[in-house]
Amino acid sequence: MKQLAAFASAMGLLLMGVLTGSGPSQAAPRDRVLIVAAERGDVEAVRVALREGAAIDARDERGRTALLAAVHKNHVAVAKVLIESGADVNAKDALKDSPYLYAGARGHLEILRLTLAHGADLKSTNRYGGTALIPACERGHVETVKTLIEAGVDVNHVNNLGWTALLEAIMLGNGGPQYVEIVRLLIAAKADVKLADGEGVTPLQHARQRGYREIEQLLVAAGAA
Repeated sequence: MKQLAAFASAMGLLLMGVLTGSGPSQAAPRDRVLIVAAERGDVEAVRVALREGAAIDARDERGRTALLAAVHKNHVAVAKVLIESGADVNAKDALKDSPYLYAGARGHLEILRLTLAHGADLKSTNRYGGTALIPACERGHVETVKTLIEAGVDVNHVNNLGWTALLEAIMLGNGGPQYVEIVRLLIAAKADVKLADGEGVTPLQHARQRGYREIEQLLVAAGAA
């Protein structure tokens, strides 16, 4: 009875999406049920859809899998079910986001750790050519940055804009305590404090231009010029 109720719930979600134009439209019916249920955070409906034969890595019109749809909303329980059922943590959508990359960028730490434990590709990059570490630094997600560094992500990777994680933490951060700590973590992980951006401006110059005194002191102590 519980399984029937869960499946009926998922079908209701799917019908609602179809009627409103908000649901996925490129997958087969069972697959659409799975993606809609994942996006809504309905764990039981996700389990039933999988048992009913839904393709775990089916895509919607945006190229999202059920797992990525769940990650967008930080539905940890759903993500756990999908990942442990074999969902691809590196499957990218039309925007080149994957569950791993998106979780890292948004600071969804529990899901990020699940992806790292299930084959996350540390060298994969987003649409800007950046690793998961770079946007995590930009957004000030200290624990996420620490987790990604410990996992082995390249701290000196340069994205398509010519920026490293260190540069983004300085250029796009606000110089506050979380960014000071991120710079400290990056330096401890052997980030190149002399590696300039595409215009030749160094991390130290950026910090001084913005008046980020604590970050400036950290960079100088690490040998920046």
